[in-house]
Amino acid sequence: MSKLPVVYVRGYAGTTSGIDAQVEDPFYGFNLGSTHVRVGGSGEPLFHQFESPLLRLILDEDYHLLVQGSQADYLSRQPDGRVPPDSIWIHRYYDVSASTWGEKPQAFRLERAAEDLLELIELLQRKTGAPRVHLVAHSMGGLICRSLIQKIIPDQRPGRHATDYVARLFTYGTPHGGIQFDVGFGLFERLRDTFGIAGAEVFGPRRMYEYLTPARDTAPKGPPKGWSPLDVPDHVFPNERIFCLVGTNPDDYGAAFGLSSKAVGAKSDGLVQIENAYLPGARHGFVHRSHSGRYGLVNSEEGYQNLRRFLFGDLAVQADLLHLKLPHDDPEVVWQAETRLSVRGLPIAMHEQLAAHHCPIQLGQPEVAGTADRPVPLVTTYLSSRASRPTETMRYILQVRILSLRQRRGAFQFFDHLEQAADFDDVLVVDVGHLDHGFSAWVVWSSELPVPLRDYVPQGPPLTDEDPELGSWVATVPLPERARRFLGDHAAVRLSVSDRTVF
Repeated sequence: MSKLPVVYVRGYAGTTSGIDAQVEDPFYGFNLGSTHVRVGGSGEPLFHQFESPLLRLILDEDYHLLVQGSQADYLSRQPDGRVPPDSIWIHRYYDVSASTWGEKPQAFRLERAAEDLLELIELLQRKTGAPRVHLVAHSMGGLICRSLIQKIIPDQRPGRHATDYVARLFTYGTPHGGIQFDVGFGLFERLRDTFGIAGAEVFGPRRMYEYLTPARDTAPKGPPKGWSPLDVPDHVFPNERIFCLVGTNPDDYGAAFGLSSKAVGAKSDGLVQIENAYLPGARHGFVHRSHSGRYGLVNSEEGYQNLRRFLFGDLAVQADLLHLKLPHDDPEVVWQAETRLSVRGLPIAMHEQLAAHHCPIQLGQPEVAGTADRPVPLVTTYLSSRASRPTETMRYILQVRILSLRQRRGAFQFFDHLEQAADFDDVLVVDVGHLDHGFSAWVVWSSELPVPLRDYVPQGPPLTDEDPELGSWVATVPLPERARRFLGDHAAVRLSVSDRTVF
């Protein structure tokens, strides 16, 4: 797969002092790593040296930094088509709003930042010869990217499409649905949106409507009834090209930033609520990280491994639960699922959607399908054949837990409850490899293995491919017999593996 320029777009800096601090960093913070990782129930920080997403792309993917005093000046001096496309760039949109350059700072406006991003992309296309760029954004940076895609390109480049400029968009903790608070009965949001405190009105529905809607479609009275900031029409930008990394740890953000996590609630990364960090049609990953700080999404191994595989992985793997027939003899019982996904060779879990992290998957509730509580597909990950050894398959595991709880008038009842006891708990081991003219997969439930998992080597023929199309593979894996006895005779996990399009 050919390399494309990567453009990082940083998030919200707040007041002028925050903006000044951000522009003093030559890489807007994307060069910051970490040595802390919080694991286990004790909450004790353990040492893990993560270099930074910027440095890791240089080490792992042979990318280049070409700043040389000023990336803007450097680019302007280079002949067209001579700058390496496998290069990293920072969208320094806050520079014009800083008070440290001796000029009168401009007030920040999100649409202006999106316009400047379009100019940067067009400059990179001309100087590198690359057809498109990858965008990697943290927090509000993702909203700048969406304004570019949904408003600025349609308004300012009629006849062009967002895919003429952007190959893939990866967002860390972006408030795609805005930022709401669990306290104040809406008062805090009204004050923020009315008075524009430190520019934070960009996270309210009216401003989001303004910068996400093309001029031709904008209603003068503001967002019409039923409008949602979470909607990215597929014809505007294919949702399969977007990945939302969702943080589920509010505590470590709150420790650094005071009352924020208490204001937005436990079901958040400390600043952005889980349901607002997730675009229903996009690919996604849930990791137990906070919005920013030493335990944040951006400077984490979990975030980087999801980023690297989404941008450069050559295989897409999806999984979903099918044909569950949940027992409905007791209307007070609710059903949930938990998933955890790990890839061989990595020291972290790529995805964790757990009740303990306030994000279990609600089962038997079709009205919430396609939301963070009921994602479709259940899990998506990406694999890289370049990252695996030639003699090995690409292996990942998907832990699936199904549990039930008694709920009465909105409150859980525990008189017959056993904490952490699941009705079904098993690990699906998936090995993807190449066979003949395509790829195949061997699948087994961990409970059926006769040896420890590390000693397991797939034997025999792979699963039968249910999809005759070249470049894709689909198989339905029944749940173990003991689970099908109460979850339905046809309860299964459907797996699909497909080649990814080269953009």
